[in-house]
Amino acid sequence: MPQSLDQVYLHTIFSTKDRYPFFQNPELQRDLHAYLASVSNELKCNAIKVGGVADHVHLLTRLPRTITIADFVKETKRVSSLWLHERGDAWSAFHWQAGYGVFSVSASNVPQVEKYIAGQTEHHRAVTFQDEYREFLNRHGVEFDERYVWD
Repeated sequence: MPQSLDQVYLHTIFSTKDRYPFFQNPELQRDLHAYLASVSNELKCNAIKVGGVADHVHLLTRLPRTITIADFVKETKRVSSLWLHERGDAWSAFHWQAGYGVFSVSASNVPQVEKYIAGQTEHHRAVTFQDEYREFLNRHGVEFDERYVWD
């Protein structure tokens, strides 16, 4: 087979350090989500949906063959941190958590994940980030030690 083809969708989730609610302002959330989408697109990881709430973000992207998951997340977090720090001294304490979660999404489930990400504000009226994240880990069969998940 002379061609190398792929269609890999990822649902990536990461939080602010200590889940501090840096993104309470809806305008800032919108700007951050748009910026994260543009960073993803620049990395050729086509952003399908980006959303989140005050303390974390969700990115639904299509991963190309040219970048690893780890490099995608590392660069997305690095560049967005710089962007936030450039917003002024109030952002000097901003950091993303060290870790992240990334989960594969079948093409047939992309619309459901888009809808899930779009509904984050409503979802988090009843569910904390920690409970949501534990549910993702459990649903995807990821073994984890609670002592090392949070920072």
